Amino acid sequence: MSEANATLSSMRVSHDAGPLEEAVLAGTWHEQLREWFDAAVQAEMSEPNAMVLATADADGMPSSRTVLCKGFDQRGLVFFTNYTSAKSHDLASTGVAAATFPWLALQRQVNVRGTVEKLTAEETTEYWTARPRGSQLGAWASPQSRVVPGRSALESSLNGIERRFSDAEQVPVPPHWGGWRILPESVEFWQGRPDRLHDRLRFRRENDLWTIERLAP
Repeated sequence: MSEANATLSSMRVSHDAGPLEEAVLAGTWHEQLREWFDAAVQAEMSEPNAMVLATADADGMPSSRTVLCKGFDQRGLVFFTNYTSAKSHDLASTGVAAATFPWLALQRQVNVRGTVEKLTAEETTEYWTARPRGSQLGAWASPQSRVVPGRSALESSLNGIERRFSDAEQVPVPPHWGGWRILPESVEFWQGRPDRLHDRLRFRRENDLWTIERLAP
């Protein structure tokens, strides 16, 4: 075993932040997610709304990347992206996704699995108008997930977009950009515990009814 691998194999973290019991679980998955999300914010974690989004293409080849959750309620979790991106092609092809909030500093993670739907144009516009102008211009300039000859090509594209909208008070929403919503079928709350006997409580939907289950770690 190489020295680097030996170092990796010896890495250990003691999970002693406390238990997650059924008795203290919120009544719904989104209320519990709100409690944990607020705790992550109060802990001043970097980008607590960052989540790892997992998708697969029509051939079953998986991909994952970090995106920013921009809202959640009883319907599901919302994020925004380019509709011509690799992730959007995957979502349009399979109609399903999974996402994980990796709140490692709190020894917690939340895993969500479900189907997906596109947001309405009105929902996308509401969020778009709140974005910084630079982010709006970048969404127009970047052919997300496509091969480009170099950084200069992106900068040239951005310069062209800046000139195009230089006189516009409000940059319009690109036709290729918008939001997705993950509609959860299961939401698992994972709390690290000593000796790797972690607490895993899952909200699972079946026929529009939610049940709570404990999973073995």
